[in-house]
Amino acid sequence: MLTILVVEDDKNLRKLMTAYLEQEGYKVITASNGVEALTIIDKHHIDLLISDIMMKNMDGYELVSSLRESGFTLPILMVTAKESFEDKKKGFQLGTDDYMVKPINMQEMLLRVAALLRRAQINNERKLVIGEIILDQDTLTVKTPEETYELPKKEFYLLYKLLSYPKKIFTRQQLMDEIWGMESEADERTVDVHIKRLREKFEHLHEFKIITIRGLGYKAEKYL
Repeated sequence: MLTILVVEDDKNLRKLMTAYLEQEGYKVITASNGVEALTIIDKHHIDLLISDIMMKNMDGYELVSSLRESGFTLPILMVTAKESFEDKKKGFQLGTDDYMVKPINMQEMLLRVAALLRRAQINNERKLVIGEIILDQDTLTVKTPEETYELPKKEFYLLYKLLSYPKKIFTRQQLMDEIWGMESEADERTVDVHIKRLREKFEHLHEFKIITIRGLGYKAEKYL
């Protein structure tokens, strides 16, 4: 099930958008401002973001800018009352993929969401390509020109998570919550063990490296 994050400070509109999206079969998580949204994105995999612009604490422009600067590539649909060309231009320059002006037609929103997901190949492609290396979610495999590695589920998801957001630092706790679940009784050393196994398997590859950030956690770097 694809997960959509709706960031909107109007409670009634947030509920309405959620209802329509859920009717289409999407899982919906909501936030009332950009700060809440960033916290959610750190803990959950989000396939698409729908965000208002005018919000307290952190507005939509700041949210989009922060995500793009951190390497997040998820599709973003901005929904706002600001309809001038300059407003739209600013949104697109910061990394917005599509734009809707309030009052919005819910059926049109659903069409735009579906189009953005198709464009991102999320519906059909559950693969991450790094040069000649392919990570395939359906088979839990890492394919190189020389060999195919079938990984245990947790190892694969850990590697996929890090490589999906290159240069972004994840704390051990964030990785635990995302991959093992917030209710897991495993401790953070479990992450270190899995990272060690991944390094042993893929240290010979030049396309990526997993880097330890002392006192914080881990990040991945791509070298293409």
